[in-house]
Amino acid sequence: MVGYVMCRIERTMSRIEKLRARKTGHIISVAVLPEHRRRGLALDMMTRVLQVLKQTYGCAETYLEVRVSNKEAAELYEKLGYVIVSRERSYYIDGEDAYIMARSLK
Repeated sequence: MVGYVMCRIERTMSRIEKLRARKTGHIISVAVLPEHRRRGLALDMMTRVLQVLKQTYGCAETYLEVRVSNKEAAELYEKLGYVIVSRERSYYIDGEDAYIMARSLK
């Protein structure tokens, strides 16, 4: 195994359509071993996960957290259609902020 995507299904308030409850896919973690990065593996894994969240689990949207300093990951997520919807101050244990990014699965 050289990479993984870990996610869970939640019933939560939409991050895209305010004041609306949604079945949502929460991307918890995405990782690829350093020697296998920059080959499109994360893009392929995320594309497949988004399909499964929509088709198998009926999720209406998905969201994730990413370190503000992790420009490469944020660019990958933007390529997949995610947008920054908010910034969570001191989200990580080291005090770094996180962007909350979301996208519709409609």
